[in-house]
Amino acid sequence: MSKARVLVVYFSRTGTTRRVASTLATMLNADLEEIVEPRDRSGAMGYLRSLVDAVRKRPVDISRAEHDVSSYELVVIGTPVWAGSVSAPTRAWLATNLAHLHRVAFFCTLRGRGSESAFAQMGSLAGRQPVARCAITAHETRLGEESRLLEVFSHRLERKLAQLEEMEWLV
Repeated sequence: MSKARVLVVYFSRTGTTRRVASTLATMLNADLEEIVEPRDRSGAMGYLRSLVDAVRKRPVDISRAEHDVSSYELVVIGTPVWAGSVSAPTRAWLATNLAHLHRVAFFCTLRGRGSESAFAQMGSLAGRQPVARCAITAHETRLGEESRLLEVFSHRLERKLAQLEEMEWLV
C-alpha cells in the first residue's frame, strides 16, 4: 500500500491468527498490533473458557492498545472463530475502539464453518461494514492455500483503497 496508513489488529489463542496477521501486515506494509488479554487461554481449560466466553458473549478485559486506531485510514481486524462467534478479546477490542474506526476489513481463521456469523458480528460491533473480508480454514492452511488467499485479500484491499482515494479526489 503506497499512501494509505493501514493497521492490522488481531487476537490469537494458538498462534494461527498471529501468523496470518503477520503475513498480511507484511504484504500490506502495515503496522501490526496484537490484542492482548491478561488472562491465560492456553490448554484445555483455556479452550473451554474461550468457548463459554464466545457463546455467552461475556465481556473480557484486554490490555490498552499501543496504536491510535483513529490515525489509520484502514484497520484490518482478525479473529479466530469460536463456536461461530468472534473471539471474546476481539469483541472487547471492537467495543473499545468503535468510535475511532474509519474503514475496516475483517479476516478470520477457523476450523470449518462460522465465518459468516463471525463477520456479521464484527460488522455490527464495528458499526460499519468491511471493505473486504477473508476467511481461512484449517483445511485451506493444510493444503497450502493460505498465502494465495491472503494475496487475493491484500490485492482486494489495495484496489478498494485506491477506489476510495479516487472518489475523495472527485468530491
